[in-house]
Amino acid sequence: MNRRRTALLTLTGLLATALTALPAAPAGADEVEQVRNGTFDNGTDPWWASEGVTAGASDGRLCADVPGGTANRWDAIVGHNDITLVEGETYRFSFTATGSPAGHVVRAIVGLQVDPYDTYHEVSPQLSVSGDSYSYTFTSPVDTAQAQVGFQLGGSPDPWRFCVDDVSLLGGVAPEPYEPDTGPRVRVNQVGYLPAGPKNATLVTDATKKLPWQLKDGRGRVVRTGWTVPRGVDGSSGQNVHSVDFGSYRGHGTGFTLTADGETSHPFDIDAKAYERLRLDSAKYYYTQRSGVAIREDLRPGYGRPAGHVDVAPNQGDGAVPCRPGECDYTLDVTGGWYDAGDHGKYVVNGGISTWEVLSTYERARHARTGNAHKLGDRTLDIPESGNKVPDILDEARWELEFLLKMQVPAGEPLAGMAHHKIHDEQWTGLPLLPSDDPQKRELHPPTTAATLNLAATAAQAARLYRPYDKKFADRALAAARTAWAAALAHPDLLADPDDGIGGGAYPDDTVSDEFYWAAAELYLTTGERAFKEYLLTSPVHTADIFGPIGFDWARTAAAGRLDLATVPNKLPGLDQVRRSVIEGADAYLATLTAHPYGMPYAPQGNLYDWGSSHQILNNAVVLATAYDLTGAAKYRDGALQSMDYILGRNALNMSYVTGYGEVHAKNQHSRWYARQLDPNLPGPPPGTLSGGPNSSIQDPFAQSKLQGCLGQFCFIDDIQSWSTNEHTINWNAALTRMASFVADQG
Repeated sequence: MNRRRTALLTLTGLLATALTALPAAPAGADEVEQVRNGTFDNGTDPWWASEGVTAGASDGRLCADVPGGTANRWDAIVGHNDITLVEGETYRFSFTATGSPAGHVVRAIVGLQVDPYDTYHEVSPQLSVSGDSYSYTFTSPVDTAQAQVGFQLGGSPDPWRFCVDDVSLLGGVAPEPYEPDTGPRVRVNQVGYLPAGPKNATLVTDATKKLPWQLKDGRGRVVRTGWTVPRGVDGSSGQNVHSVDFGSYRGHGTGFTLTADGETSHPFDIDAKAYERLRLDSAKYYYTQRSGVAIREDLRPGYGRPAGHVDVAPNQGDGAVPCRPGECDYTLDVTGGWYDAGDHGKYVVNGGISTWEVLSTYERARHARTGNAHKLGDRTLDIPESGNKVPDILDEARWELEFLLKMQVPAGEPLAGMAHHKIHDEQWTGLPLLPSDDPQKRELHPPTTAATLNLAATAAQAARLYRPYDKKFADRALAAARTAWAAALAHPDLLADPDDGIGGGAYPDDTVSDEFYWAAAELYLTTGERAFKEYLLTSPVHTADIFGPIGFDWARTAAAGRLDLATVPNKLPGLDQVRRSVIEGADAYLATLTAHPYGMPYAPQGNLYDWGSSHQILNNAVVLATAYDLTGAAKYRDGALQSMDYILGRNALNMSYVTGYGEVHAKNQHSRWYARQLDPNLPGPPPGTLSGGPNSSIQDPFAQSKLQGCLGQFCFIDDIQSWSTNEHTINWNAALTRMASFVADQG
């Protein structure tokens, strides 16, 4: 969910009415037990059960009969209140539990028993399948005497029986070290390299002098040899590394391996068509993110599901969504669009940059010397609209565009023409939860200048791209863009509340000069009108250095305007300088890539990796790719290609951050419906889904329990509970879609 969530909250009124437990033993001594009567030798006091759950002692355990038909995990709970936690203290949370019938998932938490019900640690084992005994360590982020151990049992359509014993929360224990399995010390792009492209790898080794390496084909034959280049200690991983360059090999095939220092890499291909499937899979991701329509099983086997948020019980739906109380007196039909990430929210400010990058994937393919627009044409993505003589990627983007247009404040209302910032549930929902099963109230959040300009920019871009296929829609989009632009000029400082992060991400942005620049650029490119030209030429953003170390994203959108001005045909005065600024930005990223032992155009200050670092790397690569489109210089092409190596396995963790790609890949992204890790009846993320990747801030409790003190590339864990390092989002996948298409074109 990008840099937008302040806390993962579990909210329920049931906790407030729970029976009060006796005070826990105070912390302070080593290994102090915080749970009272966790063995249930003397009945169940002070444990409580929520309404509808029948619980009691049975054979020395606490057993609870859980009713069927509940929607959320917290609709049925057994718990223990008034537990003391000490900030910075490490605790071991352990219990034995069974479920009958087998296979139910229980959400076990340590959190706050009162509003705002923060969760400090949570796990979701599948009972009687993943074993009966469970033990976890975590570090408390707070001091409180009002903590709670809870077992959340709801969410099943059928009744079942839960039994638990030997519940312990032991303070003063040493944290269990987390050691990720990084596999062989030779790190490669596990998907593949282009025969005529760069081929680089990284060797993790204690050696300080050069070492021999061998490249072997799929039959085990040595086809190239050479020597490594020592690079010293990599600051982003703390590893001593060597570089390997085997780009002189121009053969092709499957199952290649690279051997050095007694280690052999994961296999990879060398193939001109290595990225054709990823080009499509990364764009196909969006179909299963659609809101307001059933996902067809015949189009996405294993991913079929009912329509979400269409006013069918228990959904309250998006057909007539009100504002939050006291903020407006109308409702809007905001059905459709893409779910933003692993939750059920939909956001204009992130939907805008996502739509722009998906549309720009197609627009780049139309204008660039190596572009292949037909590769994204009709019948390429297997979506319901395939066969309508419109490029499938435009059909997919239109699903989001129609939603963005619906978020505009109607004429006659206060702030008419502005766009609501977002729409989502009143409170956070738990995992797993299909969109069709979400029972919560939906609310519009106040209009903002940033959201309005996102709408203006993307609608203006859409007007030029859809005109050959649907003039009526293009005219409607352009009219909405003009209205939004005028509204933003009239209300230039309506900013999102940074504390509005309950039930959905806040997406705060206190600088909107970049959004004004982006919207003006798109309106100029579509209309050529003088007013937009003059706005661009007088904007301080127009001549500013906007290609910083961590790239562009939803909060930094000036690059979207600059890149389009540089590449979409237009007559803006000073166009040479616009293009030169892109090339200079690419030169800086290329210098970073060349200096980096892992060969990527990303080196944040202090090696503090940003939320969604994977897409930051890809967006920096987009600048390199654009410089190649502008100049034809091979160095930019090679830099863009090499940037993909990190994403697909040439990294400290030796894993691909794209589901379904590579020998070892992320497959447990945080999601309420791609939740196989929690529920075997649900799918995992579809192939081509990008994980957010390392995030030095590790904001979620699960990552904090495993990754304290992590360095750069190691601030990642492939677990569904780690929403700060391992979520998926529509804007992150847009960066992958853009780069996968570029790389495929180079084949």
